[in-house]
Amino acid sequence: MHFLPPASQLAIFMTTAAIILVIPGPAVLYIIARSVEHGRPAGMASALGITTGTLVHVGAAALGLSALMVSSATAYAVVKYAGALYLFYLGIRKFRERPEAESGMSVVKPASFRRVFAQGVLVNVLNPKAALFFFAFLPQFVNPARGHVTMQFVGLGMIFAAMGLTSDSMWALTAGSAGGWLRRHRGFARRERYVTGTVYMGLGLATAVTGARHK
Repeated sequence: MHFLPPASQLAIFMTTAAIILVIPGPAVLYIIARSVEHGRPAGMASALGITTGTLVHVGAAALGLSALMVSSATAYAVVKYAGALYLFYLGIRKFRERPEAESGMSVVKPASFRRVFAQGVLVNVLNPKAALFFFAFLPQFVNPARGHVTMQFVGLGMIFAAMGLTSDSMWALTAGSAGGWLRRHRGFARRERYVTGTVYMGLGLATAVTGARHK
């Protein structure tokens, strides 16, 4: 496959990607929150949504849209604050859930996997740092001399997305298993909506203030 770098460079790419994926970021925290809240199936749906959002960024990088975002302070700000507001919305909605007086359990409607998936896509698509990451990271392994520049972006992006899905799935399964135990304990059930809501709002705050400068 001519659109992939030589084996030595590909090994460096995959090693670097693995290191990056091991470090929990906003997407991982979102998956953990959904997994604890609704279980492993919802966590897996979130992971698939995050991966779909990753593919959107890969396509944008391949088509040069990431370059536009980097060069336009307005485009960067719009995407950044839209993502922050969406995460705040998820947090506020979680805080407003009403606990049942008798059992102390939080009233949580069964998760719609389609909705959880769509939210995962939005969380990742509306993260400008993800776009900037792909714009800065992927070109390091793209060589115009090999030709098929767009396909080189797509090939590397697909590898990164597959690695990300594997990593995110492990987070979802682990957090979902732990969440089942936590939800059976009444003390956690009373506080779960505050913990999850705080995670969402914290992610929104981090999205809003991180990388505020646009050069």
